Amino acid sequence: MTSHLRPLGNSGLDVFPLALGGNVFGWTADRDRSFAVLDAYTAGGGNFIDTADSYSAWVPGNEGGESERVLGDWLTSRGNRDDVVIATKVGAHPSYKGLSAANIKAAADESLQRLRTDHIDLYYTHFDDPSVPVEEIVGALDQLVRDGKVRAVAASNISPDRLRESLDLAEREGLAKYTALQPHYNLVSRDTYEGELQEVASQAGLAAVPYFALASGFLTGKYRADGGEVQSARAEGAAKHLETERGRKVLTALDEVAGAHGAEVATVALAWLAARPTVVAPIASARTVEQLPALLAVADVTLTDAELTKLTSASA
Repeated sequence: MTSHLRPLGNSGLDVFPLALGGNVFGWTADRDRSFAVLDAYTAGGGNFIDTADSYSAWVPGNEGGESERVLGDWLTSRGNRDDVVIATKVGAHPSYKGLSAANIKAAADESLQRLRTDHIDLYYTHFDDPSVPVEEIVGALDQLVRDGKVRAVAASNISPDRLRESLDLAEREGLAKYTALQPHYNLVSRDTYEGELQEVASQAGLAAVPYFALASGFLTGKYRADGGEVQSARAEGAAKHLETERGRKVLTALDEVAGAHGAEVATVALAWLAARPTVVAPIASARTVEQLPALLAVADVTLTDAELTKLTSASA
């Protein structure tokens, strides 16, 4: 399976072309179900797990850190810490909001404790904090790398200007430089990444690791105009794409390409994304083991130029 691994920008990390989203751990997937999904993902060749210190603070009764805790328990029980690349994020935990240097340091220590590890492989700023100068943010991240607590740093939800400013500063001062970017990007949401942000990423050699890769489940094909109601925590967000011409065109194109490959619609949607410039590994989460095969299959499906063009045109 190692032949499927791709270099994650200039981070020195090699990752499977599908990152497993950890937002469901401790939310719609309890501990046992989360362990089963994690076991099946790694058994299928996966090695790249994405979480955040704030997952899943939005659930009544949760405080944030639930996903990291589940992950830490799993890593400890399986003894496989060195076999997986763990990405987590700072800036949105209810107790550690924002990107001041003190907050970044404290939040990282908390994450390490919950993950029960001595290092985070990839550490993202979850949302940019324009109230803090990039010097302070980049300096704090650099210190974590120097201290051996973090291997590589990355950004998510950041403007092209602030990203460029951060990269330039790191280059000029010889500080740890962002190696990856996590944008909102999929077949029905292209302008959230394509354009200036993608250009900055491309020029800097950043690896894009898109979130909402399946548009909250819409790109699995389970939401149809004639279909019944789908029981999902994200159904409402996904179903709105059915009301747009673009959404319907994309589903039609996905059906055709999936049919030609004998593949699931979700696999083809992820394969299109994985083939886009700068993209190294889309993120998708699985609440159950049954949802995993369609995600893992992205490593084995290669779309033709004509198929990629068909999907790109439908999503224009």
